Amino acid sequence: MAKAEIVAKRSTRTWSGHRVWQDYLTMTKPKVVAMLLLTALVGMCLAVPGIPPVKAVTLGLLGIGLQSAAAAAFNHVLDRHFDAKMARTYHRPLAKGRVETHKAVLFATALMVAGFAVLWQLNALTAWLTFASLVGYALIYTVWLKHATPQNIVIGGLAGAAPPLLGWTAVTGQFDPHALLLVMLVFTWTPPHFWALAIHRRDDYAKAGIPMLPVTHGIAFTKTMVLLYTVILALVGLLPWLTGMSGWLYLAGSSVLNAGFIGYALKLKFADQPGHAWATFKYSIWHLLALFVVLLADHWLISLLAR
Repeated sequence: MAKAEIVAKRSTRTWSGHRVWQDYLTMTKPKVVAMLLLTALVGMCLAVPGIPPVKAVTLGLLGIGLQSAAAAAFNHVLDRHFDAKMARTYHRPLAKGRVETHKAVLFATALMVAGFAVLWQLNALTAWLTFASLVGYALIYTVWLKHATPQNIVIGGLAGAAPPLLGWTAVTGQFDPHALLLVMLVFTWTPPHFWALAIHRRDDYAKAGIPMLPVTHGIAFTKTMVLLYTVILALVGLLPWLTGMSGWLYLAGSSVLNAGFIGYALKLKFADQPGHAWATFKYSIWHLLALFVVLLADHWLISLLAR
């Protein structure tokens, strides 16, 4: 019996340790960070004609990833009371009380400092821009904009659109208009992406008292805005080709992807069915991933043909 109790205690400790590790990982929003790092990587690759320096890529992705994870963890801390009221987020570590607030703050701070130190090894511009993005998302958006205006995701989306620029500056150490085009792509993609989710979770946001667009202006108006922004996104998507930044492969790929997004938005507006808002949200994720993969493939193709 004593041996069985020892085994049971060991199992409990193992399970507990796994849960703690999993909770801290959850606070970093790894899927979101992975998407941000993809856009940063594309920014790095497009910044130079050939393959970007290994050091810049390695330290850049590490530093941007750490700072993005820190921003996500701070978001968990600052939104914990609202998360507890929403079906989508009530299970989060801080909302459930599985992780103490002060420990989460220390964890986020450690990630932030480590990320800043890593990026400082590359150049000060990237370090400070990434830190500014963290402040924009974790404080300005989460603490103020999210609860102040239904245009929160439009204004606050700029912080989430920064990684391509951060990747670019990590390699070059300077601004470039083409890097800002990449930022514009993510910036115009963010509202229809998030509003589709907000339509799906409208009652959740209303219960938590968060003034998302479907709550303040109604679902019908939000559907119109989703459609409008998908059209704007398609127009912005032409700019990399029109400016000579990208070639025909990008034009063809982005046109198909943007047409698909507009198709989802049209159905959402004029022929909505249960679950279609969620389907639109999921498509938008794959849309952005594929769009940046096409950007990268086009860049490598142009570089290969230029040899």
